[in-house]
Amino acid sequence: MSTLALILILISALMHALWNLLVKRSQDKTVFIWWMFVSSGSMMNLGLPLAGPFPETSWQVVGLAAAGAACFMFYHLFNGRAYRSGDLSLTYPISQTSMVWVPLWGVLLLNEQISNSGLAGIALILSGAYCVQLRSLNLKAIFRPFHNLSDPSVLAALAAGFIYSIGSVIDKSGVMRYEPFHFTYLLVCFMLLFMTINIARPKYRSRILAEFRRSRQLVLLSGPVMMGSFFTFRYGLQMAPMSYAVPARQVSLLIGVLIGVLFLGEECGRIRFFAALLILAGVFLLRFG
Repeated sequence: MSTLALILILISALMHALWNLLVKRSQDKTVFIWWMFVSSGSMMNLGLPLAGPFPETSWQVVGLAAAGAACFMFYHLFNGRAYRSGDLSLTYPISQTSMVWVPLWGVLLLNEQISNSGLAGIALILSGAYCVQLRSLNLKAIFRPFHNLSDPSVLAALAAGFIYSIGSVIDKSGVMRYEPFHFTYLLVCFMLLFMTINIARPKYRSRILAEFRRSRQLVLLSGPVMMGSFFTFRYGLQMAPMSYAVPARQVSLLIGVLIGVLFLGEECGRIRFFAALLILAGVFLLRFG
């Protein structure tokens, strides 16, 4: 992975962690996320003339953008279901199984080649991402998430990881066929459309303006943060193998831990520190191995 690709992906990881912090600080999170897409979509519309004319668009590109948006929407849906009914330390590590599927799809579907050091780096990042929410590092705790595969929260977390990996393949295919700025624009438009259909249901209507009044500053800040996350990742994804880019973005977990410790008063703990070292070692191998 080139230095420029890694820098773009690391910037994306920072922005990803920041917009998740904004979501955490909001009150009505479903409505707030919709407002975030309204804000970032509005900024994209303002910047669209500066990006030059829209390249010729094929139905294949439009289909990829719509399918990618649907995958990422279902990812959030399954994650939300897993977190509502299951313990975070149980469901979160399982949702990270997307990084098992991503290299597999990269090799089988995109003809990517993974070096031995790259494979080791992916394994370290996966281990760190898996460990970051565990309560202890003994065998019982490590295998606990898989003890009850019939649990609805476990099944939802597994589905989230799988659907995210499919979305990553679609994302990579899109930015290789179409200019990343305009493909991201199409992707965001479809995601905003899907979320607007959901938010238009009667139970949300009275909450839309109320959440904007409560979180006006956060909504305005979220626009450039989310837009920065989207664009830097997809330009980095265009330059780097998907099998490397998606795991490398897990640096956002480290940034999230730092934000939690420095700004939210959360404790780091030995396990999170150990997980951070694993992820950093994995990213090092992806870049220099």
